[in-house]
Amino acid sequence: MLDFGICFSADPPPTRMVELTSAAEDAGFDYAWAWDSHVLWQDIYPIFTLMAAATSRIRMGPCVTNPATRDPTVTASALATLNDISGNRMEMGIGRGDSARRVIGQPPVTIERLEWAARLIKDLAEGRPVSYDGTETQLKWAKGTLPVWIAAYGPRALKLAGRIGDGVVLQLADPHVISWLLRWVREGAEEAGRRFEDIKVMAAAPAYVSGDIEHARGQVRWFPALVSNHVVDLVNRYRPDELPDELTAYVQTRDHYDYADHGRVGAEHASFVSDEVVDRFCVIGTPEECERKLRELEAVGVHQFNIYSMVDDPEGVIRAFGKELIPTLGAGRQQGGRE
Repeated sequence: MLDFGICFSADPPPTRMVELTSAAEDAGFDYAWAWDSHVLWQDIYPIFTLMAAATSRIRMGPCVTNPATRDPTVTASALATLNDISGNRMEMGIGRGDSARRVIGQPPVTIERLEWAARLIKDLAEGRPVSYDGTETQLKWAKGTLPVWIAAYGPRALKLAGRIGDGVVLQLADPHVISWLLRWVREGAEEAGRRFEDIKVMAAAPAYVSGDIEHARGQVRWFPALVSNHVVDLVNRYRPDELPDELTAYVQTRDHYDYADHGRVGAEHASFVSDEVVDRFCVIGTPEECERKLRELEAVGVHQFNIYSMVDDPEGVIRAFGKELIPTLGAGRQQGGRE
């Protein structure tokens, strides 16, 4: 059985995200996530406060933040405070930083910095003392828990997720590529003496339920273009034989990317993405076609499907999943979890 999440970009007004989160909770979704890119969109932490006040069950968090936008002690304090406000419903996705860094002319952080920050934020937010630049620091008032999801594509980041993550964020919905990615997560877990089975796996990608496949493709074609930013980084750091063609081949025809249209339907820079790649990377089509794809994701080890809702009708996506797919596939329909 799958958990279901819905992810937003914080376009104004803030009440929009709050309304959609409430609708998602009513539809049976388990998680509400938000992109953390403070220049392109509004700051998400005040909005999480509003979301928490408007809901009672759904879990929330950034998907994803990064170690550099805010000092990690600030991130830890914000999430610990939100845990107090929400009744311990916060989780954190964290990666090296893409749009939040690049739009201010800064590169993603190193894997080493990501590991340091992820460990420090979790420890602080859960009330444990840490050494911060040689000074012992503790949020003595912090009492909740903070599951940490590591966003990754390349072998080194994936192994990091296996070593320290409560979960791993995989930004695509291609079962074959996910199988390849998870081998590195497993390797990292085993090297750290952890059980791979204890690590939650999230597939994060757009979904669009419709019998009009051309319209559905047009709503989500921006997503493989977004993923290409990470793939280009991988191609520059790894040998071709170290990466699967299904992940890398399509970027050969990419010629530019405009962050002004990051995550936007109709983005001109996405014109290089073929229908075949759209169909592999996203979950689109009739309810039956979407269910078939989701079952394939579950079969390769995915535990949460997190819908990137940046389409023309996010309410329609929430309704369709709540009516057609969550009742059949949702983990919330039964007690317990994965074995």
